[in-house]
Amino acid sequence: MDLDVQPGEVLEVTGRNGAGKSTFLRLLAGVLRPTAGSITGRPARVGYAPETFPAGQPFTAAAYLAAMARVRGVSGHGDLADRLGLTPLLDRPLGELSKGSAHKVGLVQALLGPAEDRLLILDEPFAGLDERARGELAMIVAEVAAAGGVVVVSDHQGDLREVTARRTLTVADTMVTAGAAGEPEEPLAVVEVVAAASAAAGLAARLRADGHQVRVRPATAALPEAAETKEGPRV
Repeated sequence: MDLDVQPGEVLEVTGRNGAGKSTFLRLLAGVLRPTAGSITGRPARVGYAPETFPAGQPFTAAAYLAAMARVRGVSGHGDLADRLGLTPLLDRPLGELSKGSAHKVGLVQALLGPAEDRLLILDEPFAGLDERARGELAMIVAEVAAAGGVVVVSDHQGDLREVTARRTLTVADTMVTAGAAGEPEEPLAVVEVVAAASAAAGLAARLRADGHQVRVRPATAALPEAAETKEGPRV
């Protein structure tokens, strides 16, 4: 992969489950180090919101965000909690928050501080948010980019449609199909599935949406259970 992201740009990362999107985002954020190649030019200020916020911490949401604000050198979280609908829950312990509310805490901490000269990385940020919060987050992403920040977002729900100035990177195409430099392409396997004829079209559509190649044909007979062939197990 050879990728250059410019200030003011929104990069939307797509790909099927397991393709490596979260690993790619952790590499960009500096949470992981690459085993080959290099990542250069990372801004001094990085905001990173993982897909699952680690809520098992002995703080209230307000205390946690106040501490993160001090780490970032800012006086508070501004109107971020209000915009994402988190304000009524600030006095609650993190461990008592629902998954969606804890996710909002993770988003607010990632957004703390000025937008300019900043790298903002959001892993599935729209998952579990209510409709109002999803709309506000899309606007915040656009505002960060407009201020000159770099935004990299993994989004499988399509909520970045409101941010028209964005570039899309399909991780499956670059990291799996093409393979990393000097490494062989990932081998393919064939999985045979017998389904009711009435359900076949929907099943095929879901598999294609995950990036798989699918062919639907009439079944002549049910597959033998866990049949072994010279090519390997058949499922």
